[in-house]
Amino acid sequence: MEFISHLLSLHIPTYLFTIRYHLKEIQDIMPRVLEALSHRRKIALYGEMGAGKTTFTAAFCRHLGAIQSATSPTFSLINEYAYPMADGEEGLIRHLDLYRLRNIGEAFDIGVEDLLYDPHYCLIEWPQVIEPLLPEDVVKIYIEMESKNERKVVILPD
Repeated sequence: MEFISHLLSLHIPTYLFTIRYHLKEIQDIMPRVLEALSHRRKIALYGEMGAGKTTFTAAFCRHLGAIQSATSPTFSLINEYAYPMADGEEGLIRHLDLYRLRNIGEAFDIGVEDLLYDPHYCLIEWPQVIEPLLPEDVVKIYIEMESKNERKVVILPD
């Protein structure tokens, strides 16, 4: 199913940004993504399997200067990456992959609720199971494959 068409059928408010890019150019879109976040730090990533949610997260982490390379937390469920903040302190980016969770109770078991309300960045792949827990100011980003190497990202308001 095409995610953007589905969104339009739900009558969701007009999107903040639509960005089309070639996978080789993903790093170049990160300043626009941060602009769209407008200091919000909780990001729900939607898209089909293979759409590029982990690739998007890795580019986001590189843009912030993360020390480690971002990898898929499919089996660990949660990865953390440190990055240097402008004030010299160390910031955290949390990367969640909730694909394997069957229900919201399993999300509580791994402490997801605490991660949604702390001051750190949190990028969540497959957030559908925890949608009732998402903060009001979460940014929803939909990644759609337009071709093998081209993507469209739609960033929706909270």
